[in-house]
Amino acid sequence: MDYSHSDAELIRQPIGYWTWAAHKAVVTRTRAALAELGTTQPQWWVLAQVARAGAPKTRAEVSGLLRNYLDAGPEVMESEIDATIEAGWIDQAGDTPDGRLTLTPEGRAFFGKAAAVQDDLWTERHAGISDEEYLTTMKVLQRFIHNTGGEAWHH
Repeated sequence: MDYSHSDAELIRQPIGYWTWAAHKAVVTRTRAALAELGTTQPQWWVLAQVARAGAPKTRAEVSGLLRNYLDAGPEVMESEIDATIEAGWIDQAGDTPDGRLTLTPEGRAFFGKAAAVQDDLWTERHAGISDEEYLTTMKVLQRFIHNTGGEAWHH
């Protein structure tokens, strides 16, 4: 791969720009791939939380966990949970925030397709990047967040 600058020049490049550019590229690619399946990235988050839960989570638990992902916010997550229910992928027990969310058979099949796309995207993003390089990158990014007084959390 050709890099944008020499090593000496890269050391002086602004981290804010490059993390923004990486974020934009990864999110745009992910959302385009999921759109081809007929879903959104927040709907994928909902499906993944419900599918991978050891015990069914409440709507409030899922919404509370996901509302900070990419600054989606509570209104977006509530709308996206509704969309997964309307699509027939998830059932909600009752009409309250305490209603437990479970995958329908259609939801389980769709989750399998979407998970395969996510696996392909992971492989695409990580091409030519060792686990050691990835781990270093994650630690460096978390250190930047810490050093600037920011907050970030991902399950």
